Amino acid sequence: MSMTIAEKILARASGRKRVSPGEIVEGSIDVAMTHDIEGPMVVEGLRKLGTKKVWDPSKIVVVFDHQVPANSIDAALNHIMLREFAIEQKIPDFYDLFEGICHAVLPEKGFALPGRLIVGTDSHTTTYGAFGCFATGIGSTDMVAVFTMGELWFRVPESVRMTIEGRLPKRVMSKDLILKIIGEVGADGETYRSVEFVGAGMRNIDMAGRMTMCNMGVEMGAKAAIVPPDGLTTRYLRGRARGSYKPVYADRDAAYVEERSFDVKKLEPQVARPYSVDNVGPVSEVEGIEIDQAFLGSCTNGRFEDLVEAAKIVNGRQISKRVRMLVVPASREVYLKALERGILAIFAKAGALVEAPSCAACMGGHVGILAPGEVCISASNRNFRGRMGSPKGKIYLASPTTVAASALKGKITDPRDL
Repeated sequence: MSMTIAEKILARASGRKRVSPGEIVEGSIDVAMTHDIEGPMVVEGLRKLGTKKVWDPSKIVVVFDHQVPANSIDAALNHIMLREFAIEQKIPDFYDLFEGICHAVLPEKGFALPGRLIVGTDSHTTTYGAFGCFATGIGSTDMVAVFTMGELWFRVPESVRMTIEGRLPKRVMSKDLILKIIGEVGADGETYRSVEFVGAGMRNIDMAGRMTMCNMGVEMGAKAAIVPPDGLTTRYLRGRARGSYKPVYADRDAAYVEERSFDVKKLEPQVARPYSVDNVGPVSEVEGIEIDQAFLGSCTNGRFEDLVEAAKIVNGRQISKRVRMLVVPASREVYLKALERGILAIFAKAGALVEAPSCAACMGGHVGILAPGEVCISASNRNFRGRMGSPKGKIYLASPTTVAASALKGKITDPRDL
């Protein structure tokens, strides 16, 4: 019986030769991640359950990224709780302030490896599928079970194959591609399915772009989003990988519940309008809308490659006086690399506010909150009502290049026009 990537990983994790969509399996977890928002609830759940020791400290990763530095007394107390928990349980991979967003940190530190089964208390855990693993978000209660037993049940998802052809045009990015896909499929179009991104076009997209696409797989309902590993994957993991790994590939005659094809050669910059990620259209449909804030960052588009593309547009220019531009690198590694290469200086000279690595404006934290009636163009992943502060604020999702161009003009702008 032939299997897809997701089916092969779940079969291996559950100790079975084969699995089929719809079956319930018990999978052994390779890596479990939690952060400063959900982590405290996991700790409280463990205490209520009476768990004294986690199943394997070496397979647990704790990252502070949402409320850093602490923006309230409650947040500060949560940080203390997790610090004490990490010490008590002897968890070696605990990342405190300034290390970065969990979905940037785990790949950089070599936890996201081909063939692995990874869970995290964050919906955008699907990001790690860019490395050919099955990675998915779970709730804090499920994570209590994982921390206790090292296993979790899964319903084997149906798989979808999306074939990407061509090469992205200049100033059009993988963010534009995934927005285009979500616009066509719908926010619930692939609910509890595993989406495989394949084709010659995917081989033309770098690791940062692949992570962007898998990150937003969950925005069309996917349980997992996966890119088959290749030479680019191997090169990225060289010197990073935590242990050995075995790449997994779908069988040639594997069964997919759906197949779609996208040719990107003529793709235009895309924008998702409020208040839904699938309310997508070309930038020309919203061009000229005035903005108050431009956000470049998040686990979707805060990587070095994203900053570089945006800096090419901003370099030597000034951000509109009516706009607050926030630039937040996704991790310490990205921050330092951008600092050393002069990228952050380009943004600072242009008038942007450069912040330390964190989720920042993406989740309406203490950086970049919108007032009623304000408009933000953002390189993040969600534009729900109230996501960045006031429920009367508006968020338009776009690529780093579109965000940069819009920040300069003070209104939504096609980056190809600059």
